[in-house]
Amino acid sequence: MLVTYSVLLVAALFLMVMLYTVSRKAGLVLPRDFPQIAKSGELNIVTDYNPVGYHVSGDTVAGFQYGLIKALERDWKLKVNIFLENSLDENLLGLERGKYDIVARNIPVNTHLRQQFGFTGSINRNKQVLVQRKLAPIRQHLDLAKKTIHVHKDSPVILRLQNLSHEIGDTIFVVQNDLYETEQLVMMVAGGDIDFTVCDEVLARKLAQEMPEIDVDTDISFTQLESWAVRKDSPVLLDSLNAWFSRVLTPASAHSLSRRK
Repeated sequence: MLVTYSVLLVAALFLMVMLYTVSRKAGLVLPRDFPQIAKSGELNIVTDYNPVGYHVSGDTVAGFQYGLIKALERDWKLKVNIFLENSLDENLLGLERGKYDIVARNIPVNTHLRQQFGFTGSINRNKQVLVQRKLAPIRQHLDLAKKTIHVHKDSPVILRLQNLSHEIGDTIFVVQNDLYETEQLVMMVAGGDIDFTVCDEVLARKLAQEMPEIDVDTDISFTQLESWAVRKDSPVLLDSLNAWFSRVLTPASAHSLSRRK
């Protein structure tokens, strides 16, 4: 019996290793919902580096997203591994592949993304604005006809610009940049290298304080709800996040979170 059990144990371990290897090669992700996360004692969260969500000033780390992440670490008593990656596409790809458990950044949620990922309730309200220089700024959408707007490659705002082109009945040329993120594109507008880009209003107004050359007062979209993302196969994690947000996202707490070191 002992020999039999030993053989069965070795066979089971072999099959587990084979399953893991095959799943990695096939790009499959083994289920990792809240129970698996709690058992491991670690939570992997990716966010983007910008003046609003996560930034470093001297020896101080601050930002709204950073404050939320640290509060989550404290309340859930888990070790949180924070990854920084500005590309939303890379964030979501890492989420799909199991590298991250949560994408913690302001994601403008649309129907296409909802089909692929699970999203928390609204954390923030935001909208997309046109970033341009202050000399003769455009205020009417019709005046964007035949203009060229530079955005990051595969940015969610591309769909909005395509719809806006249909709305005005003329072409808006969209150039997708696979080298620079939104913040760098805003800097290029300020420096006169390009004429237009699009940025979410919260970040745009923060950058405008540092770059007085830019104008951010022309809306491109309606107000959107922004949320964190998890995998579709993490429903318990999603419910747990929503319950936690309902407790911590009050105006007073949100202000203190944004200033947390």
